[in-house]
This record gives sequence, structure tokens and C-alpha cells, in this order.
Amino acid sequence: MADGIIVKKSDDLLEITLNNPERGNGLSDEQIVFLGDTFINEHDKVRLIVLRANGDDFCIGRAGMGTRPQTRPEALALRKMSDIVFRCYGAVRASKAPVLTVVQGRALGFGCALACVSDMTIAAENASFAIPEFTHNIMPTMVMSSLVDRVPLKSLMYLVWTSKVISAHEAQRIGAVSDVVPRADLEKTANALIERLMKAPRPAVLAVKEYAHGAMTIDTAKAVDFARNIHSLINSSSEMDVKK
Repeated sequence: MADGIIVKKSDDLLEITLNNPERGNGLSDEQIVFLGDTFINEHDKVRLIVLRANGDDFCIGRAGMGTRPQTRPEALALRKMSDIVFRCYGAVRASKAPVLTVVQGRALGFGCALACVSDMTIAAENASFAIPEFTHNIMPTMVMSSLVDRVPLKSLMYLVWTSKVISAHEAQRIGAVSDVVPRADLEKTANALIERLMKAPRPAVLAVKEYAHGAMTIDTAKAVDFARNIHSLINSSSEMDVKK
């Protein structure tokens, strides 16, 4: 357990809650490492992972964003600092269990990337998203790597160069968010989806992510063959014979 992050596991559900509301849930490097560790250690033991945050904001980014060290780190040290973030994004992508993120308030920088790299993102109407790295003279390719297969390239470059804050509805329009609901309905909507996925046959829930991510990296003919094979494999499983 890490200070500022609550992890709860029950049956096939893993719930992770960012819990530093007084600082907008900005995450320290230690917390980012813990978050990556949690995904890596638990992703193949559960059916669904839910990421939430307490307070008014989802996550305003890395703690200390915009502050500069007195001396510039050497390249190797800088790479190690960056790799904890790439590792966390990669752990979400590589998770066998789908990842649902529930967003209210601000999702900035790392928070924006974390929300968008998830498999499903439900946002409240008061949510806002931004990549402010350029404002702080920081090269934003870390955040870009999490969105590069999520949003159109022209939208991504525009968000990066302008540091523009966009609404939840605009984030949905460009494909960064799955659904937008009134703030009062956020938890109810998320819980209804969680309940649906927890009742569905586990092989089918996991296979959707396996296919969606695998098919993106191959040509259409191979993607069709992949669909044919995984369709036969999963639907012939006795685990699909569950009572609704």
C-alpha cells in the first residue's frame, strides 16, 4: 500500500482510488511506481480494474510538474525518471483485464494520459483534459505516447502545442473518452457498467481487450483470421455457459 492510493480487491474486481484530493491527486514518482506495480502484479488475477479518484479532481499530473532541478540530470538519470511513467502507461495497455477509469474535474498531463490510455473512460460533464507540458517547457512525448493510438494525430498535436484545456464532450468527440454523463450520475453510470462486466463470462470480457489491442497492429486479413480463431476458441469454452 502507498500513501495516497487506496487499493481494494474483491473476487474478480480490483479498485484503485487516488486519494490526495487536497493536492488534486497529483502523483509523486513513488506513487507512479506503486501504481505501475499494482497493474503489473494484479492484471492477470482479476476480471476488471477500476481507477477512480477522491475529491474534486481526477489527477492534475505529476507532483512538482513545472519545477526544474538546480542541475540538469544526465541522460541516463533522466531516462530512469521517465521510464517509471512509460512503465505505468505500458502496464495499463498490457493489462489482461480491461481498465475502466472514472473521471471528474481536472485530468492534466499524467492524469490526462492515464485516463485516455485506459480501455474505457467515463467522464463527468465537469471534467476537463489538457496536456500542459509545453507551458512548462517540457517535451510532451511521454503523454503523447499514451494517446497516439487513441485520438487523431491532428487533434493530438494541437492539444500538445496549444496546451488547450478541452471539455469532456470534446474529449469524447476526439475519442479520448468513452462516455460523458452529469456529475451526479457518474458513480451510478460507472457502477452499472461494472456490474454488467462482472456478470458477463470472464473469457469474453478478457477476449474483447485481447482482440481489440492485437488487431490494431496487424493488417486487415490477419485481423479477420484473428477474429475467427478467438471467436471459436472463446465461444466453445464451457466458461461461457453461465447464468445471467
